[in-house]
Amino acid sequence: MAEKMVEKVKRLSDNPKNIRNIAICAHIDHGKTTFSDNLLAGAGMMSEELAGKQLVLDFHEDESARGITIDTAAVSMVHNFEDSEYLINLLDTPGHVDFGGDVTRAMRAVDGAIVLCCASEGIMPQTETVLRQALKERVKPILFINKVDRLIKELKLTPEKMQERFVKIITQVNKLINQIAEKEYGEKWSKISPTDGNVAFGSAFHNWALSVPYMQDKGITFNDVIDAYEKGGEAYKELAKKAPIHEVVLDMVVDHLPNPVDAQKYRIPKIWHGDNESELGQSLIKCDSKGKLGFVITKIVVDPQAGEIAAGRLFSGTIKRGMDVYMNKAKQNAKIQQVFIYNGAKREIIEDVPAGNIIGIAGLKSTPGETVTLEQDEPFEAITHIFEPVVTKAIEATKPADLPKLIEVLRQIAKEDPTVEIEINEETGEHLLHGMGELHLEIIENRIKTEKNVEVKTSPPIVVYRETVSKPSPEMEGKSPNKHNKFYMIVEPLEDEIYNAIKEGKIREGRIKKKDPELRDAFVEAGMDSKEAEKVKNVYEGNIFMDMTRGQVYINEVIELILDEFENVMRGGPLAKEPCVRLKVRMMDMKLHEDAIHRGPAQVYPAVRESIKLAMMSAKPIVYEPIQITRFEAPLEYAGELSKLVAHRRGQLLDMTEESGSSIVKAKMPVAETFGLSSDLRSATGGRGTSSLIDQMFEKLPEELQQKVVQQIVSRKGLEEGQLGA
Repeated sequence: MAEKMVEKVKRLSDNPKNIRNIAICAHIDHGKTTFSDNLLAGAGMMSEELAGKQLVLDFHEDESARGITIDTAAVSMVHNFEDSEYLINLLDTPGHVDFGGDVTRAMRAVDGAIVLCCASEGIMPQTETVLRQALKERVKPILFINKVDRLIKELKLTPEKMQERFVKIITQVNKLINQIAEKEYGEKWSKISPTDGNVAFGSAFHNWALSVPYMQDKGITFNDVIDAYEKGGEAYKELAKKAPIHEVVLDMVVDHLPNPVDAQKYRIPKIWHGDNESELGQSLIKCDSKGKLGFVITKIVVDPQAGEIAAGRLFSGTIKRGMDVYMNKAKQNAKIQQVFIYNGAKREIIEDVPAGNIIGIAGLKSTPGETVTLEQDEPFEAITHIFEPVVTKAIEATKPADLPKLIEVLRQIAKEDPTVEIEINEETGEHLLHGMGELHLEIIENRIKTEKNVEVKTSPPIVVYRETVSKPSPEMEGKSPNKHNKFYMIVEPLEDEIYNAIKEGKIREGRIKKKDPELRDAFVEAGMDSKEAEKVKNVYEGNIFMDMTRGQVYINEVIELILDEFENVMRGGPLAKEPCVRLKVRMMDMKLHEDAIHRGPAQVYPAVRESIKLAMMSAKPIVYEPIQITRFEAPLEYAGELSKLVAHRRGQLLDMTEESGSSIVKAKMPVAETFGLSSDLRSATGGRGTSSLIDQMFEKLPEELQQKVVQQIVSRKGLEEGQLGA
C-alpha cells in the first residue's frame, strides 16, 4: 500500500538535514499566494486546476474579498530532488505594509526566503522592507522573478530587452542585500546570479518557471517560452508541463537554502543572547533533538474547534504531547495538549516532533514571541517590528450586553496580531485599538463583526503623538510622600546617533542587569563615552535611563522600582499622557531612608515619577507627530494632481520621477493628514493611483500647532489639570 502523505511528512520531519524552512516575501500584489498555491499543487497537496485561483492560503473571507493576504499561512510539502525526499515547510507572508508585523514574525521561524519580484514593476518599497526583515534575522534570500508573461504579452519585449530587465532586478537585489545585511553575510549572500542557479523566472499564474540549471538539464531555452505565448490559446499549458513551477523553484530551494542544522549555527548567536556554552545554547546551535527544549511561537491562530493553536519553530529538543513546559515571557508553567504538523495547509495531530520543524501546538495560553523551554531559561530576543502603531480608534459594543464578549475578542485579536495594541481601560470603559494605518484598523473592525460576531461601532481614527524635550533640564528633586527619600533627575534630548542605533536594532531594548561589553560597545560606536555607556540601566521604547549615582548602599533594592516608574512615565508623559520618545533620563543622586520599610514601592514610585516629570516640564517639553514617507504612483497625466494632493495635506515632496509611463512621487506626510487619503487619491487619479509606505518616523510638530494639538488630546482623553504637568 502506498505511503500516505501525512506519514511521509512525519518520517521526513525526523531528519533535519532534509528539511527546508522557508518564507515567501514580496511587495503587495506581486503574486505570492498564487505562487504558493502552485507549489502546493505540484507537491500533490491540492488540485492543479484550482491552483492560482483557489488561493488556498487565504483562509479569511476578507482576504479573498480584498484579494490580499493578511495572515501568514503555514504549509508543508514533500519534494523529490536528486533521488532524495525533502520536507519543505513554507510560510506565505503578507505584502501589505499594514501587516508587516506578520512578516517579521514569520522570519523568526525560517532559515531561507524566496524574494518574489514582479518582472514589470521591479523592486518596490515593500520588497526592500521584507528583505530588511529577513536579513535582520539572518535569513538567506534567493530570488524568483514572477509575471514574466506580462513582458511578452503586454510589453512585447524582445529576449534581449527581457534579459536587460532581469539583470537590472538582480543587480538591485544584490545591492540591497549588500547594504542591509551584516558585512560577512552581505558579501556571501549578494551573489545572486542565474548561472549559480539561485534565481528563477516564471509566471505563477501560468504555472511555469525556468532556472539556468533546469534549462541545461531539460534542454529548454528562452525561445520556447516566447514561442508558447506567440502560438496563442492555451499553448503555455505545454510549458507548464515541460517546466512546472514547483519543480524548478523547490529544486532551487533544496539546492541553495540551508537546512536547520547548518542555519542554526549562525542564526542562534544573532537571535538568542544566552550563553552559547550552556546546555540549552549547545542544543540550539546543534539543532539537537535529544537536547534541551527551545521553541519559539511566531503566530497564534484561534481555531473555533481546537482553541488557541500556537505555531512556531522548534529550534532544539523534541516536543511531545502531554509535556510540561515553561513559558519564559509569561513566567508560567503549561502543559502541551496536542502537537500538530502541517500536511499541506491541514493540521495533523502527532505524538511528538523533533528539532528543526515548523509545528503547531495546542494548550498554551500565550502570545507570539514567547520562548517555550522545560524550565526557566534565557528567552529568545524579542521580535521587533519595523513600524509602530500610529493610528488609534476607540471601539465599543453596540449592545451593552456584548461588552464582556468584546473584551474577550479584543484580547484574542491582540494575540493573533501583535502589531495591534489593545488598551482596555477598566475605569472609563474605553477600549482603544492602536494599529499601523486606516486599512489595518478597518480590517480588524470587520473581523470583529464577521468572524467574532460582535456588533461594534468605532470612533473616527486619531493619531498617537509622542512627547519629548527640546533642551537639557536642570537637576530636579522628587520627594517621597513620607519626605524621607529623595531622587535627583536630569532629562535631556537623546542624541540622534543613539536613537537611530536603537531604532535599527544595533542597541537592543530592555533592562541591563549585568555588565554587557557588546551593548557597551554599541553605545560607544553611536558616540557615547565608554564610562557613561556602562551607566545605562534601561533602554525602553527609544528612551534611555542612566544611573550616575555613586556609593549608594541600597541601590540594588530599589533599582527595579526606579526602572518600573521610569517606564511608566515613558508610556505617558506630563504634557498630554502620550508616550515619550528620544529622552535621556539621568539619575544624578538619591537619598534613601535607612529602614527598608520606609523605602518601599509606595514611597519610591511617586518620588521617581515626580522628579522625572518636573525635569521634563523644565526642559521645554514638545510634541512630536508621526510622519510617513509614502510613494505614490499614477499615470503621467496625473503628476500635477499628485503634487496637489501632497501639498494640501501639509506634505513635503521629496522626489518626483518618471518611469515607463508612470509618474512616481515620494513625499513626507504627517499621519494626521492621511485619513481619507486613499479615496482622495482614487478620485484625483481616476482610480489609477496607488500608494505604498516606505518609512515612518516622528518629527517635531510645527510650533503654531503645538498648543492646539496638546489641548485636543487633553480634551479628547478627558484629562484634568491635576493629572498633567509635574
